[in-house]
Amino acid sequence: MTEEVWGRAARVVVADDQTVVREGIVMLLGLLPGVEVVGAAGDGHEAVRLVAELAPDVVLMDLRMPRCDGVEATRRIRTEHPGTQVVVLTTFADDESLFPALRAGARGYLTKDAGGDEIVRAVHSVLSGDAGLSPSIQRRLLERLSEPEPRQAGPSEAPDGLTGRETEVLVLIAEGLSNQEIARRLHVSTATVKTHINNLFAKTGLKDRAQAVRYAYTKGLVRPPAG
Repeated sequence: MTEEVWGRAARVVVADDQTVVREGIVMLLGLLPGVEVVGAAGDGHEAVRLVAELAPDVVLMDLRMPRCDGVEATRRIRTEHPGTQVVVLTTFADDESLFPALRAGARGYLTKDAGGDEIVRAVHSVLSGDAGLSPSIQRRLLERLSEPEPRQAGPSEAPDGLTGRETEVLVLIAEGLSNQEIARRLHVSTATVKTHINNLFAKTGLKDRAQAVRYAYTKGLVRPPAG
């Protein structure tokens, strides 16, 4: 969508904790029609403050930032300033980043290999009520929707304070999957899987995967094979 269709340049705040990246995005957008950068923030707290002060149309939001990350900043902006839309602009396209950001209220999601024209299109798309998603993110959403629901315990069934994702990882361990296989199944990194395993081991007092398998069967999270 062009500036002529929208009627004016979209007023944008850029939020990114890396100075070089933030200044580069601001410089890039300054060369393109249809957007006007009105502020730049180094973390989520500053982004929320600038939204309250400047009332921009859109925030281009990084996710991994100190003090207040992009997901929490998005949630606060959409709750406190619903007239401002959020388009995530991040390095990360894994499920652990994508879905929390969308649930927090982001209407767009781009990775940092997006070109300036793609960023401008996403900005104007969200202002028109559409989603501003890169093609790769659209494909990921369609893939996720077409996948069978993962087998996991409901919140009331999760023992020892395990989160839904920790319970899901425990079930997959009990089914014999390796960390790499779990990562592929859940579309996250192996480092994220290891973090979930460390957390669930700490909560349950388990020492190894063999104990985890027994625990999962004992708690009824996994049923023995029929026959």
